[in-house]
Amino acid sequence: MNELQALLLGLIQGLTEFLPISSSGHLEIGHVLFGVEGESSLLFDVVLHGATVLSTLVIFRKDIYELFKGLLQFKWNDETQYVSKLIVSAIPVGIAGVLFEEQIESLFKGNLILVGSALLFTALLLGFANYARHGERKIKYLDAFIIGIAQMIAVIPGVSRSGSTIATGMILGNSKNDLARFSFLMVIIPILGANFLKLLSGDLTRQANVEVVPMMVGFIAAFVSGLLACSWMIKIVKRGKLIYFAIYCALIGLIAIFAA
Repeated sequence: MNELQALLLGLIQGLTEFLPISSSGHLEIGHVLFGVEGESSLLFDVVLHGATVLSTLVIFRKDIYELFKGLLQFKWNDETQYVSKLIVSAIPVGIAGVLFEEQIESLFKGNLILVGSALLFTALLLGFANYARHGERKIKYLDAFIIGIAQMIAVIPGVSRSGSTIATGMILGNSKNDLARFSFLMVIIPILGANFLKLLSGDLTRQANVEVVPMMVGFIAAFVSGLLACSWMIKIVKRGKLIYFAIYCALIGLIAIFAA
């Protein structure tokens, strides 16, 4: 992998992680276009995900600080309840990751038909949510678990994580303002957890063959583009304009299927 490929993949990851168009699906398409094997670039993909998690921490640093400050009071306050809901939302994807890790990793083999079909599913979900009756209900524990199931389904490359979680919350009648914050914060736990487990297992060091410079280029590109995309997406969710992303996902999905 050269620096230009790393730059482009980093930009793809950073932009598509937060926009509802599937970062995993676009990375799979990028791997096919650049001839980069998914297994050999496992460490690189983990680094890119780490960069977007870091951009989430930067954007929501004040929220995270308030949550930690509330937790340290050791009371059943609003902050503790909110963190509890984030943990509940991580349960489905955590179970799937532990029980079906090999099956999930087998999906990342450059299967454009799978990616295209999943993008079409994302398009349908976004389109439905765009025209669904929008509510202002706060996120409850059951909502958090259902939204977590949507995040679990989004392990399929082509199913947008942010798109599926936000769309599911909108269909449930949750407040769009609350969903933007909750959707981006809920990804921190499973990504950090999954990466930590991979580090412990040694999978990353055994499969690492990405040079330092391309990895740094990809990290910086994903971090900077992630900052921009995250801020942009928050505004988009508040306005509820998801139909344009639905059209985009449908077009890219069809192109991927016919290109397979």
